[in-house]
Amino acid sequence: MDGRERIKRALAHEVADHVAITDTCWRSTIARWRREGLPPDVAPEDYFGYDMAKVGFDQSPRFPVKILDDDGVHVIQTTPYGRVVRNVRDFSSVPETLDFPCKKREDWEKKVKPRLVADPDRIDWDREPPGGSLGDRRERDAVSDVARRGFGSAAYRKAREKGNAVAFFAAIGNGHIHQTYLDVETLLMAVAMDPEWLIDMYETVADLVVSMYDIMVDHGFEFDAAFLSCDLGFNYGTFFSPRHFEQQLHPVFSRVFSFFHDRGIPVILHSDGRIASLIPYFIEEGVDCLNPLEAKAGMDLVELKKQYGDKLSFMGGIDVRAMADPDPAVIEQEIRTKVPVAMEGGGFIYHSDHSVPDSVSFDQYRRVIDLVLEYGTY
Repeated sequence: MDGRERIKRALAHEVADHVAITDTCWRSTIARWRREGLPPDVAPEDYFGYDMAKVGFDQSPRFPVKILDDDGVHVIQTTPYGRVVRNVRDFSSVPETLDFPCKKREDWEKKVKPRLVADPDRIDWDREPPGGSLGDRRERDAVSDVARRGFGSAAYRKAREKGNAVAFFAAIGNGHIHQTYLDVETLLMAVAMDPEWLIDMYETVADLVVSMYDIMVDHGFEFDAAFLSCDLGFNYGTFFSPRHFEQQLHPVFSRVFSFFHDRGIPVILHSDGRIASLIPYFIEEGVDCLNPLEAKAGMDLVELKKQYGDKLSFMGGIDVRAMADPDPAVIEQEIRTKVPVAMEGGGFIYHSDHSVPDSVSFDQYRRVIDLVLEYGTY
């Protein structure tokens, strides 16, 4: 059975030969693994046999990129989204945002919104998918907010040649807005004081996403799922109240998810944080699968399976802190107690509970995958 069939069966609540496997790793994690034995010419998704690739497009307003300062340790630059960010020179950490492009509604309406127009040039037709050495990728990563997505036709061809599922990737909603255009204070003020502006941002991004999906399909891409990212919470709860979610974002989600369902495409929603209070909305909107189920934020895979397993599939929930624990019994306990419950009757895809940090060694992660296959075989 190939990866495409495993993913499709998991999303349909059907069993396969073993649970589907996919994951996300920090760049610094991959660099560590290469020092510890991951071959330099083999990408982690190939070495570990991941079953799904995400293929996206350039969602940015495509502002020109400029290097403002490079002291050999940090790089300060503008991005295609109009942000000013400071990166560690080897890109081993999350960039620090120094400035956002939208301070007020007028900035959005005059500077950003007119640039968010769908066209085939947003698809990278030539770039090879990520997988080379960190040094090989340094320059292109330095100038792109979307550098680590599976990107365009090369990534698509690679996934199809391997027999993997391909998910259309895009970011939507407030998670995308606060990571690109507005600082948190401005966004939260808009939630309370100017919801019409916020909804216009949500709708504009949604229009770009659905239009680009149609363009990519018209150009020969065939997708098995839509993987839509929108961070909605932190460790202790959601970024705003369920009431504000219902009024402002719920209608946008419903429209976008219906768009994909009308085309026979299941929806995987990615959101960090403690978001259990929003799951009834997700089910109403038509979410098929929830990712990544942050254990450190109280998202309990076993309990979620018991409560919602007849309505949702789950991708994630395996605590990365257990992966990094020096006692190998800890990660075995994590997988032994979670995977057999989550996989019952189908509806589970292995994934870390966020992304794999560089505190996890190459040998530790190889053990993770071995244990998933041991406990996750039907």
